[in-house]
Amino acid sequence: MAPIPPDGSKRPGGAVALLWNAYVRQAPAKPWRLSLAAQVGAAILVAALALALAAPVLSPHDPLKQNLGNALARPGAAHWLGTDNVGRDVLSRVVWGTRISLVAGFVSVALALLSGCVLGLVAGYCGGRIDGLVMRAMDAVLSFPPLVLALALGAVLGAGLTGVLIALAVVYTPTFARLVRGQVLAITARDYVDAARALGAPGWRIAWRHVLPNATAPIVVQASLSVAFAILAEASLSFLGLGIQPPAASWGSMINAGRGYLQQAPWIVFGPGAALFVTVVGLNFVGDAVRDALDPRMREQRKGAPLPGRST
Repeated sequence: MAPIPPDGSKRPGGAVALLWNAYVRQAPAKPWRLSLAAQVGAAILVAALALALAAPVLSPHDPLKQNLGNALARPGAAHWLGTDNVGRDVLSRVVWGTRISLVAGFVSVALALLSGCVLGLVAGYCGGRIDGLVMRAMDAVLSFPPLVLALALGAVLGAGLTGVLIALAVVYTPTFARLVRGQVLAITARDYVDAARALGAPGWRIAWRHVLPNATAPIVVQASLSVAFAILAEASLSFLGLGIQPPAASWGSMINAGRGYLQQAPWIVFGPGAALFVTVVGLNFVGDAVRDALDPRMREQRKGAPLPGRST
């Protein structure tokens, strides 16, 4: 017997329903039966969130405290990942850098999701000149390579976390706007939307109650995959000097500061580089798991099973 959803409802709507149905189909009796990649990704994400939240407690040293007499110390009992060129503990800076990276990734994607949903919903539902104007603006933004546009916006807005968040939000907004617009155009042609119009429901109510909830599945998938790219973009901006500025602990700026000591003290780069790699891989695993849960066809393709309606 399939378990009952925690809220007691039998038919949750939107992406919640799809996630719950995927959970019931995949693991009706054993909720831990996820793919190995999904389990690894979830563990990495939980660990990263724990490090970010508990950074003041878990970091063994002050990440900003300099000790020139102990500069470039090798990894040991006192400093597990060694020290950098001014004697700061690398492990402590990596732990604090987790907070900056996750904030940059999640907040910038949340801003892009919010603005993209509004623009895509307005363009798809209103149509006509409004649709053309909004989409041409989105196409203009998409015509630039994402990192180049982020660099240009970072130079205009100035270095710092606020500038990074705004730059990344602008870069990723067109992706969500185009996605939402496509979903809105498909959903507004369905019978229940026509029925709501016939009953005299106002346009804003139809868009909010009937259109947007049924478009959440691809939005959730895109958001889960975009966080990893946003973290990489923040590290790239910080590496190039247009993101988080020293002495703040950012993985990108730490890699930039340590690149001149690769032969003498490679541990300066190894710590933030490994943290960036593991976090991005874990988030990609989580994004793939969410995509498979919300798209049964992708899950069947990965398993090698024939898709419905196709001959083997």
